[in-house]
Amino acid sequence: MRLTVYTDYALRVLMYVAVRPEPLPTIGQIADAYQISRNHLMKVVYELGQAGYLETVRGKNGGLRLARKPQEIGLGRLVRETEPDMALVPCFDPIRAQCAITPACRLRGALAEARAAFLAVLDGYTLADLVGNGASLQALLGLAPAEP
Repeated sequence: MRLTVYTDYALRVLMYVAVRPEPLPTIGQIADAYQISRNHLMKVVYELGQAGYLETVRGKNGGLRLARKPQEIGLGRLVRETEPDMALVPCFDPIRAQCAITPACRLRGALAEARAAFLAVLDGYTLADLVGNGASLQALLGLAPAEP
């Protein structure tokens, strides 16, 4: 199972915003911290906002904040929403499945079961689980600890 770069960036954005709620982080700060493209993050942030994971605040002190509590953001659901099709092999695609053994293939069932197990494990985790070590993450991202 391999996640797309888009899903990776979505997870990283949410983790960053969760460990640095104040002052509100910006796309530029997140891009710099992870050393990734600001342009790529703009689309990710926009779509996370549309999906109800992030809120954007405009203005001088604007930036990003979580639209839900970290414990309410399930990883399994997020991955399902950010991955385009979860088709592990071409035969999972009902339109382009062109394999001679599809009618008798047991590999397809095994892979479907593995995909379900993968997502079931992610369903057991939330964003809060990923950022439980917030101080360590802040240090690695070059962030000063938030003021109490």
